[in-house]
Amino acid sequence: MALHFRRRLSLAIHRALGVQLRVMSKPAHRYCTGTIDEQLVPWNLESEDTNEQDRLSTRIERLSRGEPVGSVFQRWMGDGFPVHRGDIFHAINRLRKLKLNKRALEVMEWVIRERPYKPRELDYSYLLEFTVKLHGISRACLDKGMVQLSLDYMKKMREHGHPISHLIFNRLIIIHSSSSPPSSRKKTIIIPKILRQMKADKVSPHVSTYNILLKIEADEHNIEGLLRVFAEMKQRSSEVEPNEITFCILATAHAIARLYTVCEAYVECIEKSMTGNNWSTFDVLLILYGYLGKVTDLERTWGVVQALPRPRPRPRPRPRSKSFLLAIEAFSRVGLMSRAEEIWEELKKTTRGGTLKSADMFNSMISAYCRSGTVDKVSNLVREMKSNGCKPNAITYRHLALGCLKAGLVQQGLKTLRLGLMKQKVISKVKKSTPWLETTLSIVELLADMGDVENVEKLFEELKIANYTRHAFVYNTLVKAYVKAKVYCPDLLTRMILGGARPDAETYSLIKLVEQFKT
Repeated sequence: MALHFRRRLSLAIHRALGVQLRVMSKPAHRYCTGTIDEQLVPWNLESEDTNEQDRLSTRIERLSRGEPVGSVFQRWMGDGFPVHRGDIFHAINRLRKLKLNKRALEVMEWVIRERPYKPRELDYSYLLEFTVKLHGISRACLDKGMVQLSLDYMKKMREHGHPISHLIFNRLIIIHSSSSPPSSRKKTIIIPKILRQMKADKVSPHVSTYNILLKIEADEHNIEGLLRVFAEMKQRSSEVEPNEITFCILATAHAIARLYTVCEAYVECIEKSMTGNNWSTFDVLLILYGYLGKVTDLERTWGVVQALPRPRPRPRPRPRSKSFLLAIEAFSRVGLMSRAEEIWEELKKTTRGGTLKSADMFNSMISAYCRSGTVDKVSNLVREMKSNGCKPNAITYRHLALGCLKAGLVQQGLKTLRLGLMKQKVISKVKKSTPWLETTLSIVELLADMGDVENVEKLFEELKIANYTRHAFVYNTLVKAYVKAKVYCPDLLTRMILGGARPDAETYSLIKLVEQFKT
């Protein structure tokens, strides 16, 4: 299999890199809290010669199967439009979201071959990304040496005289962290190997490199690993300076871990390090002030977001729908349901006819009501959701189950919980998302208070798969279930330690209570 992929990769390399190129110096960065591509590709890079209905990305997406991508570029230039870097990056981001990896690779091969502009490191990182994705990014191939294939790709680039920058290594880390097997292998073998190669090539880690490593640790709920990476970053303070993305990752990770004092310190760092009006940073601040219960700062931040100009093609001030949803969640967290309802009504006014047709939008308000236990309002919202043609998804049912339990409707809550799992399969990305995990933990806490050990253990497995059980308060909830049920379990403390969580004072107190039921 490895030989097969090497041959395919070699063909792709020769096809795309057949012309000698020289890469310009590092591109200017715009830092935000979104993806790496959003950090490096500001909105104003898009071509101003096209409208929303006639973009290059739209033409590429509508291309018939089997038709070469070069024909799109020929017609585009034939219509008098130049091929800008921003047009390509916008098209690549769209194709990535649509999972059209083959088409994205064809676009980047055309760019490298035809050179409508002088390629930079980011262009080569895209080429590397989609070559690897298309020619065998899978668990089996990764185990059998896909990293080596990627390093061979870079070796071929060196032979052709193309410089290797941090962007290439960033892309490798992202690819392998998102598609690798268990986290232990990813952390102990794959990513360290990429970093060693980076050092061997005398490529200094960029702030974005450290931000990627921080995000990996944060997604695994590994606070110790997060702080270890940040400490390494500070040791290179003369070369790398933390930015607002860095502090957003640190603050959010500590908020999720319920370490609110530390979170507050990093929020102050975000405020001091902000550069310009980044939508993503303000979105993060909305959530963080909701976690911290800072109503005044939350209102101030929401006011700033409302005054921000929207990116083209709608330059007039108006928050994005995502900002509305985050504001609803934040205000419901601090207990201001009336304010959350006002923002919900404002969101409706931004749509045609005041009709919302996205399940995600309804889920945000359903979550707010269920968190507060107001089931009567939830019923009306679900009816409105169905009348608008939106089908409740697994996330909707999970919120509804929490609302029923909050309202004391235990049997209905358990039935809704099972119904959500039966209706549709929940993808891994959703199961690892913070809203899903926090909602599930809220359900576990309510069931633990009832002493329902059986259902607590079932839901606890979901949290364990997502590594959410690294936090002591999650394991403590499991122990509380045994205390309430008055059932002895000898291996609770051992499970906790082996699961990667560190017992605290509450843990030992609860374990003492469990030991009383030993017969």
